Amino acid sequence: MKKDMENCNFCKIINKEKKANIVYENDLVCCFLSEEPINEGHMLIVPKKHCLDLDQIDDEIAIEIMKISKIMVRVLKDTYKLDGYSIMQNGGTFNNAGHYHMHLFPRYKGDGFSWSYGEENSNTLEIVSNKIQQQLKEYIVK
Repeated sequence: MKKDMENCNFCKIINKEKKANIVYENDLVCCFLSEEPINEGHMLIVPKKHCLDLDQIDDEIAIEIMKISKIMVRVLKDTYKLDGYSIMQNGGTFNNAGHYHMHLFPRYKGDGFSWSYGEENSNTLEIVSNKIQQQLKEYIVK
């Protein structure tokens, strides 16, 4: 983990070893503008504690990320005449930064941003739902 932190650009930003446009930070999170924005105002909300995926984040930090995302949504709404916003996060292999981060960016009608969909799966929603519910039993204490 220490080696990951030494090579992590987000850790370098948090530790002020790399320049970034930080818009907010506290003891738990750091928010800075994306260097490759989808739209103006696109920001990343990052835990200061190095971790790769959502399931590695302490509950206190996860709650703080959501609290700050709510505040930042209000800030974007007040700053831009946006039609909406998107929040997204990529995990595992698809987290190309090597440090958990949540994207928050303004959206506009006709902005061209869209999801790409995988091939259609033969499983019905009911089968998928049952699979997930079965696995969920291992994580939820009743």
